[in-house]
Amino acid sequence: MSEPKPPTPTPTPGDTYKGWLFKWTNYIKGYQRRWFVLSNGLLSYYRTQAEMGHTCRGTINLATANITVEDSCNFVISNGGAQTYHLKASSEVERQRWITALELAKAKAVHIKAFYSPPTSGQGGGCRNSEVQSTLRTMSSKVEDLTTCNDLIVKHGSALQRSLSELEGIRVGGDMGEKTRQVTERATLFRITSNAMINACRDFLSLAQNHSKRWQKALQTERDQRIRLEETLEQLAKQHNHLERAFRGATVLPSSFSNPALGGVSAKGDASDEDDDNEFFDAMEDPAEFITVPADPKYHRRSGSNASGLSNETGLDDQSFDELSLASNPESPQPLELEPVRQRRTRIPDKPNYYLNLWSIMKNCIGKELSKIPMPVNFNEPLSMLQRLSEDLEYYELLDKGAKCQSSLEQMCYVAAFTVSSYSTTVHRTGKPFNPLLGETFELDRLGECGYRSLCEQVSHHPPAAAHHAISEKGWTLRQEITLASKFRGKYLSIMPLGSIQCLFDKSNNHYSWKKVTTTVHNIIVGKLWIDQSGEIDVVNHRTGDRCHLKFAPYSYFSRDVPRKVTGVVTDKDGKAHYVLSGTWDEKMEFSRVMQSSKGENGTEGKQRTVYQTLKAKEIWRKNPLPDGAENMYFFSSLALTLNEPEEGVAPTDCRRRPDQRLMEEGRWDEANAEKQRLEEKQRTTRREREREAVKAASTPEEAARLLFSVNDNLCFHSGPHQDNYQALWFEKIDDAASGETLHVYKGGYWEAKDQGSWDMCPEIF
Repeated sequence: MSEPKPPTPTPTPGDTYKGWLFKWTNYIKGYQRRWFVLSNGLLSYYRTQAEMGHTCRGTINLATANITVEDSCNFVISNGGAQTYHLKASSEVERQRWITALELAKAKAVHIKAFYSPPTSGQGGGCRNSEVQSTLRTMSSKVEDLTTCNDLIVKHGSALQRSLSELEGIRVGGDMGEKTRQVTERATLFRITSNAMINACRDFLSLAQNHSKRWQKALQTERDQRIRLEETLEQLAKQHNHLERAFRGATVLPSSFSNPALGGVSAKGDASDEDDDNEFFDAMEDPAEFITVPADPKYHRRSGSNASGLSNETGLDDQSFDELSLASNPESPQPLELEPVRQRRTRIPDKPNYYLNLWSIMKNCIGKELSKIPMPVNFNEPLSMLQRLSEDLEYYELLDKGAKCQSSLEQMCYVAAFTVSSYSTTVHRTGKPFNPLLGETFELDRLGECGYRSLCEQVSHHPPAAAHHAISEKGWTLRQEITLASKFRGKYLSIMPLGSIQCLFDKSNNHYSWKKVTTTVHNIIVGKLWIDQSGEIDVVNHRTGDRCHLKFAPYSYFSRDVPRKVTGVVTDKDGKAHYVLSGTWDEKMEFSRVMQSSKGENGTEGKQRTVYQTLKAKEIWRKNPLPDGAENMYFFSSLALTLNEPEEGVAPTDCRRRPDQRLMEEGRWDEANAEKQRLEEKQRTTRREREREAVKAASTPEEAARLLFSVNDNLCFHSGPHQDNYQALWFEKIDDAASGETLHVYKGGYWEAKDQGSWDMCPEIF
């Protein structure tokens, strides 16, 4: 009988813990042996010990991680969805050693993070309060650790007692060795758990002693601050009452406001000063070496009195600037009574936990168009494709900033960042949006809140095509027509958006256009669904010839690059590079000014690389954090949560009125599936009627015969183009001279019909 190995001493919180673990990679390779290192609250892993000096394969911060034990040897470490490690130890004893080390390291990391994190701006005396809260959380965690250790001690103690009792009843024989080994393992587990209990008690006692005096001081500080705040609040209330009486007594606007050039200060001017800090100029980086900004007052920080300079920058004359200030600036002294900003919803019902086998539906659809596959709502999300198109406007501020740019090349950077930002909402969104019915619409009226309004309409059904038009008070117009071509390949699903997006700026007359990249949904057959964006985009300014070439790198397990990486170069009509962009489509983008470019060494494909010498990169876009509980609400963003919120006055064809989509949002999926089938059958019946009317209205017998053959073909085989006389209600097809493309553009009339409440022209599609 071999002697058992002596147990590794239980690590203290400051120790570095190393060892081999098996990490889950994929369904092909399964668990692979990896070298793990736990140090300073970080768990890193390598393929071999030799890689520790140069190549780290991944790191997870334990301060924000959850540690879950699955069975005797398996456990999971996750930090909320971005990183998840499925690990397996060689034995239950080894697993317990790692769990103990990880829990102790996590507790220390949480304590250090809470203790040393700086206070946020405007927080004032809240630092002590956050420290107290952090300490309370840490001590609560220690209490939980004590409870856990106590439960483990009871559990392992009982198991050890049973093993000892069984050992006493066994005669000296063949089973003695096996029972002795079991007793030794039980004793080792009991010892590890006892050591963890002792360490947790020691930490708890140390924390309680160190922070008792600090808590008393913090509480006294909070009392003093509360008294000061009450006094300040009383003074502000008196000042507010005085200003309100003075405002009500005013009969006309001050002359300084009615004429911005005379030095009137408005909130609009203050906002422009903040924007100036975000504008990118060479002289701001190194004025001694890169002096390229002309000595023009409009390039320097403007005071609040230079409102006329602001009006020139935003493309507004003095009259329109006054009108815009009166209409959109609630802080300006004006006699108009503004409507309060509507409070949008921040939650929807949680997604029900209904199981349905995707492969049972998809196995007979390999090679088919996704739009022609009848899918239950179980694989959908409660939004229409039209609403998903409208989500592109989540980062509309990028176009607002671009509209104020003096340089078309700098404006191109904002347009390119807006292009990338439209993919940020897709990283966790594996649900399929509802296919819109022909004639379905969606309006997004955020004129009072964000300064823009948007309209989408489904203008074709086979192939499915949606037209989108958005216009902003800040001087830009966005329009797009998207047709989805999709193929199911068995293991993955490819979605290829066809059509183009165009952005027009009123002040400069710059006309940009670009196309979308391919979206791929992986692990259709088995595994967790995940989404990747790959391909290249050329954003073209048709007026100046400027171009931005963006490259979305496909994910590769063997690549050392950052996942979801995007790179881009902004060039003028002569091909000279002026800006470079880099980042990821799910997090942020940065841009920097190119000062010099040169040819470098050959790359992996034999092509000569270009080396750009740039100024310090500046962040141009960052993804907004998801709302709390987003994982239970289809991973919707804050904007997406409001898109299907019921609104009064919208068209009868609006997505918000679609019954199957509403039923799914409410969690009534069985009723939603039945309603979805009813709507699809109604749409087929309507299409057949249109095709028969087209045959009757044919001008010649030859044309009637051709249409009749097409109708019969569509009714029998559902293939080929549909020849009917359908015309979109709010959009019309034109040939765009600038881009040379044919697309549907908004022809007007929708918002006027909404103001009048007249929707007689709308078809009954629901």
